[in-house]
Amino acid sequence: MKNKMIQSIAAATILATVITAAGCKKYTEVDAVSQYSVPQAFSDVSNALTAVVGVYDELQGDNGYGIRISMYYPYDTDEGIASGGIDNGRRGIGRYQLLLTNAEFSNPFRKLYRGLEKANLCIEQIPLMTQYSSGSASDQAILKRLHGEALVLRAQYLFQLMLNWGDVPAPMVPAYKQTDLFIPKSDRDSVYDKLLTDLQTAKGLLPWRTDAGARSERITKGVAMALRARLALHRGGYSLRSNGQMERRSDYLTYYNIAKQECEEMMARRDQHTLNPNYETIWRNVTSFVYDPQGEIIWEVGAGGGNSNSDSRMGNYDGPNLNNASRYGAGGGGIVMLPNYFYAFDSVDTRRDVTLTHYQVTNATNIKSQRRLGELNTGKYRRDWRVPLLPGTVLNVGYNWSLIRFSDVLLMYAEAVNEINNGPTAQAISAFEEVRRRAFRGNTGLIGVTPTDKAGFFNAIVNERFLEFGHEGIRKYDLIRWNLLAAKIADARAKIQQIRDRTGAFANVPQYIYYKNVGEEIVFYSAADSVGGAKPFWRPTQVPPTGTTGTTQVPAAKWVRIDWAQNLTANVIDVDGTGNKPLWQALAFYFVSGKSELFPFDAATISSYQGKLKQNPGY
Repeated sequence: MKNKMIQSIAAATILATVITAAGCKKYTEVDAVSQYSVPQAFSDVSNALTAVVGVYDELQGDNGYGIRISMYYPYDTDEGIASGGIDNGRRGIGRYQLLLTNAEFSNPFRKLYRGLEKANLCIEQIPLMTQYSSGSASDQAILKRLHGEALVLRAQYLFQLMLNWGDVPAPMVPAYKQTDLFIPKSDRDSVYDKLLTDLQTAKGLLPWRTDAGARSERITKGVAMALRARLALHRGGYSLRSNGQMERRSDYLTYYNIAKQECEEMMARRDQHTLNPNYETIWRNVTSFVYDPQGEIIWEVGAGGGNSNSDSRMGNYDGPNLNNASRYGAGGGGIVMLPNYFYAFDSVDTRRDVTLTHYQVTNATNIKSQRRLGELNTGKYRRDWRVPLLPGTVLNVGYNWSLIRFSDVLLMYAEAVNEINNGPTAQAISAFEEVRRRAFRGNTGLIGVTPTDKAGFFNAIVNERFLEFGHEGIRKYDLIRWNLLAAKIADARAKIQQIRDRTGAFANVPQYIYYKNVGEEIVFYSAADSVGGAKPFWRPTQVPPTGTTGTTQVPAAKWVRIDWAQNLTANVIDVDGTGNKPLWQALAFYFVSGKSELFPFDAATISSYQGKLKQNPGY
């Protein structure tokens, strides 16, 4: 939930007025009485702070990380799929039916550019302020921090644009300084290099978390470092180029070294950021607005205000399916987590039942009921974890979106070292296993043997990031930078069909499961535990003892049978435009290698550039 700094309303007004004044002066000679000039907007420290808050504001809302960028753009992958049939909207994005008329492209695209423009103005103006170099020590410290924040925000806006659209126009000065606002694309490698330099500068301007006295909604030194590592790995990874080929540049190890160095520096400061010992607690804290003293979430997008411009839809769009106005309210179910993802987790991995939910509440008595295997939903932002509860149909629950966590730092470090050294070092293995030990809390002896060869360790990293960051908007972009998106989509389809047919590694998946309620909660029947409680997901169907009701044989003790693998043979949750398709066939149905790794520029944007903006490959 937004703190007071993020909740400032005036910021967007000041920045919008400044941009209007600077960019439209040539069309009129009359100044509005209420209009701010650029010098007025940056006349004192208070106004500069308000201006930077305005840069933060563009992260928020439905067209930002409130829903579209966080929960539409990262799907479909091998972890999850947007629920429902194909449309020229969010489901079309998920199925990679990426039409130029899809309205879900245009508004986020423009919002990211608004953030970029506001950041450019702050980056230009704040260092020009008299107080920046000759003010009091307090004023100088505040302004240097604000400058650093603006540099990081610009990096995040451009990074998100490049993740989704590849080479994009990348202005580095405010609009009023540009002779032509419709500039051509910039080479993404050059943009990455500029942003990496900016983030190095920002590190020297920003305080550490404990020195800042602020929650992770506001940028600190750790944010600049973690984001710099992330950008470096993407700069050194594969991406779809204008020739329609997935390519990685020959100097990629330079960037893996940057990532390694940033992560090492962060890992040496565990007083600032480290792992929360309990994976579930991370997300219970987020959903109950509790500050995490470990600082595992290094940066989160603040949300609040209860509206589509400044709040988020986590807990309303995603999470378990809830329709209980008296306690939990209504919402959830917008993202379906795939059967292969459920079975990617070890049975004692504590992350599974945090990341996925297999229950729903659709009654007035608050009783949970079991969902079928093709109907599992996300769990990290569930609204039934909110304290205090928020009953009623509320679109905006106020949850912050986690942008980067310390576990990512550990795994980025391990990945970079493996690539640089042609195999993992003891330190890389230790970082990797630290994440796994937390996941297997209470069963750390079952984490398995970590591979020590380069290929084996890389595959282990790919899988661990799969399990660690489910529904955090990371998987799709990881797979692209590894050039594995097409392969992993195909692998997910094959595994779902194996689960359906109960063959190979999934031979013991039950066709049905039996459950009952103890109070509001669900327990499962297993022959090993006839009282209920054991989870039977890795055993062939366990049938409770039967009794007789009249002439009908029924399970004893009111056990309820529900389809599990059986659900995949009959349940259709999607369509492909020509007819119904089962889950594993509808997943990413229109994906085409060499095209679908990037979004197209929408038709209106292409038209406005009048030939200066070249469309992405294949569109």
